Amino acid sequence: MNKILSEEVLHFIKGLDPVADAFAGTVYSDVVDARNYGTTHFIIFKGVGATGTSTITVQACDDIVPTTRSAVAFRSRRCANVADTAGALTARTSAGFDTTAGSSELYVIEVDNAALAAAGYGYVQLKAVEVVDSPVLGGILIAMGNPRYASALQESAID
Repeated sequence: MNKILSEEVLHFIKGLDPVADAFAGTVYSDVVDARNYGTTHFIIFKGVGATGTSTITVQACDDIVPTTRSAVAFRSRRCANVADTAGALTARTSAGFDTTAGSSELYVIEVDNAALAAAGYGYVQLKAVEVVDSPVLGGILIAMGNPRYASALQESAID
């Protein structure tokens, strides 16, 4: 069995169901509990969309509600048109980045959960603010990585 896909290494969570206008207005993924994992990866999948774009940021949260949010730095990479050809991993400030107009793209956003904890936060979510208003079919998958306590069945990260 390929260990990278094993539940001992990654815990998958639905962040945002795929819909026809996934990033209309301001959209937040589900909040996840990052305290028992070393990394959080948000995978944005843009299917069909011609000109719609969004500004992507990562929000550290104090609880699952979330009561308080604070934008944090992260890293990302873009996989354009060919799902197995990824761009370089790029450091992003808390201001985030704008997605590219077009179809068939993946964005992988990587969060260092130790940095969240050092800032006093234990939860995290993705935020997308529409820049160019044009429907984009898409969704968000969350992969929690490097569990503190590896086991065949991971604890829930959505409380």
